[in-house]
Amino acid sequence: MSHTQRIPVVAGVLLAAGGGRRLGGRPKALLEHRGHPLVEHGVRALRNGGCGPVCVVLGASAGEVRAQADLSACMVTENPSWEEGMGSSLRAGLAALTGSDVDAALVLLVDQPGIGAEAVARVRSAYRSRTTLAAAAYDGGRGHPVLFGADRWEGVAAGAVGDQGARAYLRAHRDAITLVECSDVARAHDIDTVEDLRHLE
Repeated sequence: MSHTQRIPVVAGVLLAAGGGRRLGGRPKALLEHRGHPLVEHGVRALRNGGCGPVCVVLGASAGEVRAQADLSACMVTENPSWEEGMGSSLRAGLAALTGSDVDAALVLLVDQPGIGAEAVARVRSAYRSRTTLAAAAYDGGRGHPVLFGADRWEGVAAGAVGDQGARAYLRAHRDAITLVECSDVARAHDIDTVEDLRHLE
């Protein structure tokens, strides 16, 4: 089977390292939503949306998260520099997949429980090659999840500093991004502040 014929391997990367500073220091991964910690919701969304393997990047209270959440069958990587912001977690997730046969990484944030398997599947289906860049859009505005073809990981990681994540890279490559409208199947709110906890059920 030639390289072009095999089914592309799109890994899911769940960024779940945040310490929930504005939530009184509760790790976001363990906030409860519909009876399960958020980290489990994210893993399920990635898996049911067609991603595999699933890599979970932990940081704040990593030991506690491992103990309390079911992360079996996931690759778990710990980001010792999680306090530097999302960029370091994105780098850790991509580094964990580098050198594998993965063709693309689809990145989801643990604090967006309104984004489920439907949005993941839509963005995943935008994969065309190892240079693909795709992102969910909400009423035309770019959001998560975001898909990075493997040939782009090095560039993405180089620009992932502080809390920017891939924002600078995506801005610089705006014309290459396939936007996939998801506002009919997902809600893109973040759980950042105490007020945002109302989005949890």
